[in-house]
Amino acid sequence: MKIEEVKSTVRTQRIAAHSHVKGLGLDEAGAAIQNAAGLVGQKAAREAAGIVVDLIKSKKMAGRALLLAGPPGTGKTAIALAIAQELGNKVPFCPMVGSEVFSNEIKKTEVLMENFRRSIGLRIRETKEVYEGEVTELTPVETEAPMGGYGKTISNVVIGLKTAKGTKQLKLDPSIFDALQKEKVEVGDVIYIEANSGAVKRQGRSDTFATEFDLETEEYVPLPKGDVHKKKEVIQDVTLHDLDVANARPQGGQDVLSMMGQLMKPKKTEITDKLRMEINKVVNKYIDQGIAELVPGVLFIDEIHMLDLETFTYLHKSLESPIAPIVIFATNRGRCVIRGTTDIVSPHGIPLDLLDRLLIIRTLLYSTSDMEQIIKLRAQTEGLQLEETAFTRLSEIGTSSTLRYAVQLLTPAHQMCKVNGRNQITKDDIEDVHSLFLDAKRSSKHLSEKNNKFML
Repeated sequence: MKIEEVKSTVRTQRIAAHSHVKGLGLDEAGAAIQNAAGLVGQKAAREAAGIVVDLIKSKKMAGRALLLAGPPGTGKTAIALAIAQELGNKVPFCPMVGSEVFSNEIKKTEVLMENFRRSIGLRIRETKEVYEGEVTELTPVETEAPMGGYGKTISNVVIGLKTAKGTKQLKLDPSIFDALQKEKVEVGDVIYIEANSGAVKRQGRSDTFATEFDLETEEYVPLPKGDVHKKKEVIQDVTLHDLDVANARPQGGQDVLSMMGQLMKPKKTEITDKLRMEINKVVNKYIDQGIAELVPGVLFIDEIHMLDLETFTYLHKSLESPIAPIVIFATNRGRCVIRGTTDIVSPHGIPLDLLDRLLIIRTLLYSTSDMEQIIKLRAQTEGLQLEETAFTRLSEIGTSSTLRYAVQLLTPAHQMCKVNGRNQITKDDIEDVHSLFLDAKRSSKHLSEKNNKFML
């Protein structure tokens, strides 16, 4: 008898540094719960972030900026990601690091403007005449090639669509068959075809096929109601950067010179201010007509002290723009020299005139008990089992060094535990890996003691 183990179809997701963060963890009154939604402690910072989320949702925060300031490893990035989780996936959230602006291909200000435009969404509502339903038949009709020979071409495609009210058979142009293939439409899928443009949109698999395969990747949708041929309000979410790129890409001809010209162009091209102004005019016209709605998103710039004086000046202009997102900065610096200058010292390395515009949220160092709760949360996220004494020792290590170092010891300790034939990490495993790997403080102490042994 042959027995085979069936492998699970559930996808194994990579566990990142902030995979456990699900939100800000606030109660109905807006007060922070000690340990909730993947965040621990930092109550004042989380409650302030909750007020910012309410302002963003009520559209009263556009063009304003927020600064998360605190020592390294105090949860600044986690709070920014929690704000994104609270806002939901319909609000654009664009994260970047300050050093990203220093590119060899395009200007520093262009990188900032691109990310600003990525953070501003446009929700377009249109009433379109569509054919919608579950695909019951998909048959391409072939004919002899007009040029002769043995080849055949598709003259039309016959498609059957079914709704809860009835069915309809359509005869479509070959170009729509290409669109169906691009969308990977099969029998049993729910689709809609725009009557005017012939654009095809696959909405998902019909829920009558939900028991056929239990795959996480497939999205099941109910059978559409009403007639197959109907008027439907179509909502499309795009960012202003999407519109910029779509209009900046030149539509070259099919001749050899046009194709060679496109090949020889650099990988990244700058979008002109003139084009952006034209797009803004069209967007404003759509907003005035009620066709579109502006959705100001969030631009998160980590390590803001990495920007220089020129980019800080550019940020002033961008924040004053009528179309501006909510900007969240984060830094772990105290008083330091502003980059791009030699002698101007400022809090957080940010010019004072820009600091005046910011609402500043302070994050504090974690207590030993907070660190223990965070380590327990990370261990649960990574599926690791630890003895209580191991948690206590890790929190002590985190207090003497950093929380990040203590969390990073979890995986090596688990590997040490597996080598010794155990499933639960003990205090001895923690001590072993702590003696093998150095944290920044012990490493710098070692350097100062053995400085003459190293090369200058």
